[in-house]
Amino acid sequence: MTYDELELEAVLLEVLENRGNFESLDDEELFELIEEVAKYTDGDYEEAFEYIRKHGIDKETIYTCYVMDRTRVLEGVLTVKELLMNPYDKKIEDIMDDKVIKVVTTEDREEVVDIFNKYNFLSLPVVDHEDRLVGIVTIDDIVGVMEEEDTEDFEKMAAMLPSEKPYLKTGVMELAKNRITWLVVLMISDMLTGGILSNYERAFVVLPILVTFVPMIMGTGGNAGSQSSTMVIRGMAVGEIEPKDAFKVIMKEGMVSILVGLVLGIVNFVRLVIMYPGQYMIAMTVMLTLLGTVIMAKIVGGVLPLIAKLLKGDPALMAAPLITTIVDALSLMIYFQIAVRLLDGLK
Repeated sequence: MTYDELELEAVLLEVLENRGNFESLDDEELFELIEEVAKYTDGDYEEAFEYIRKHGIDKETIYTCYVMDRTRVLEGVLTVKELLMNPYDKKIEDIMDDKVIKVVTTEDREEVVDIFNKYNFLSLPVVDHEDRLVGIVTIDDIVGVMEEEDTEDFEKMAAMLPSEKPYLKTGVMELAKNRITWLVVLMISDMLTGGILSNYERAFVVLPILVTFVPMIMGTGGNAGSQSSTMVIRGMAVGEIEPKDAFKVIMKEGMVSILVGLVLGIVNFVRLVIMYPGQYMIAMTVMLTLLGTVIMAKIVGGVLPLIAKLLKGDPALMAAPLITTIVDALSLMIYFQIAVRLLDGLK
């Protein structure tokens, strides 16, 4: 690409707007800067390939080429394949795609990861607020970010504050500090479960057998809720589920929970009838409780991550420990409300 002397000076002044005075550069540095001006939209294929041959060896990727104007404003994108499949006499602007998916320098890195996942890009251009190309993000960069984000989400789902250090390099005090906050919150939440149990002390005195089913009911509810929350959080992470899909999630989890709850309830009804002959109402109480608990747990587990996202929170916080705590309290309320209505001795 050729320019007259005045035109080249104007280009360099634009490029060097915030990088100092180009007159202070020596000939070699000035030549490198001229090369940095890349290829403009009025360039042709031969010039584009010449640029790639000269500079490609030092670049992270040469598969995707970004086209700028003389002020580095991003104008289009094309691939090396597109260059190869077209004749040399064509202009770059004739075959480039001017609908460029790009990110700005202030973009949240999780949003950038979502774009890579959605479009399967190998690289993504980064522009400033004036739409000038300032760099690129490659798939190699994103893999590292994804590992960090996954680690952070796992720690949040395990009710811990995220840590940037590897486990073996993290001090004991820091590990304890990262864990104690959520453990205190969950412990206080579990006090609600204890309060519910204390309200039904009379039921335990009249029918002590009811106590033996509490761990199974609470455990089943917690597991069902964790299944749903994990699926929804994963769907949100890969862009399959949005807060606007809440009704669809409720309907799907509701139908799944009815099927699962019926199977679990019937299995336990048969088991209890065999273990406790004649105690049909107790078996019915447990069966109905399991059905109600599974339905409630799956809907709660599916909706809470969506609510967190809607409130600009992190859906990973609505994972196993917190879901289990909420579901435990609600499952006990369902259990004893059904027991009071079905069992004569508790009325």
